[in-house]
Amino acid sequence: MTTIVNKAEPPEVKRSPVKNPRRKSGPDFTLSLLRFFMLAAAAGMTAVLGLFPRLLSGWAGTVVCGVLYTLALMLACIRKADEWERAIVLRFGRFHKVRGPGLFFLLPLADRVAQRVDIRIRVTDFSAQETLTRDSVTVTVDALCFWLVWDPQKAVLEVEDYEDAVVLSSKTALRDAVSSHDLSTFLERGDLIEKQIQAEVDKKTTEWGITVQYVEITDIQIPEPLQDSLSRLAQAEREKKGRILLAEAEIEIARKLEEAVQIYAHNEPAMKLKILSILNEGLKAGNSMMLIPNSMAEELKTKDIFGLEALSEVRKRGNKE
Repeated sequence: MTTIVNKAEPPEVKRSPVKNPRRKSGPDFTLSLLRFFMLAAAAGMTAVLGLFPRLLSGWAGTVVCGVLYTLALMLACIRKADEWERAIVLRFGRFHKVRGPGLFFLLPLADRVAQRVDIRIRVTDFSAQETLTRDSVTVTVDALCFWLVWDPQKAVLEVEDYEDAVVLSSKTALRDAVSSHDLSTFLERGDLIEKQIQAEVDKKTTEWGITVQYVEITDIQIPEPLQDSLSRLAQAEREKKGRILLAEAEIEIARKLEEAVQIYAHNEPAMKLKILSILNEGLKAGNSMMLIPNSMAEELKTKDIFGLEALSEVRKRGNKE
């Protein structure tokens, strides 16, 4: 009898869809230090008055301790927000106001800062897991999403985690765009896919007080066997284009030669000048012997281009004399 034992699988770790999570700013160190010293001073004064009650009269000590505790309480109610931050303030659990930047005050035991929102443009990189294109090719795509929060109240009150919501919406739109296009279209017209993703995500996030400015595709990973076939296809396409260009050049040259023949056929002086220019180029090259067609040689001999017949006549007359 065979027994099959299933190994216990480790619990799945929940990972954030954001590859580069933003570091949240901590509490202001200066205000925290002032609160600590004020509370320490009030506690120290209370201890001194308890140990040495005759140091100050009853009402004077009470006033001093009351002032110290009041200042400590006021410092505890002071908050500071940076220029690019907005604080969502709740009063008794209900939305009260958006505060910042700079210093602002909270009512003790009534107000609290629910969340601080960064209103600067953020860049979040994300990746769509293996997705099939319309022509059934498995690809993995990495992209960047540029977005910003223009309404902190909506972003915090209407969405539990607006940063993850933006990234997950971008991933969903990216997968939909990949599955609705062929690989060739995806590789050649990536700008259209980026605009499509940006429009779809922005339409959804506008209701949350968030604007997606643009999406950029940074990397496209395809299987290695397909890379080899695409490389061969691209090489064949380049060879095809090269041969087509060469054939077009030959056709253009033939047309020009045809025009030249028509010109030389109806213009005998031009033909003679062409023959002389060919011979001149050969002589410039330092050739001691040149091969020319018989028709050209007969033409030169008949027309006595170089005066050879005249020279021979002169020599014959000199010999007779």
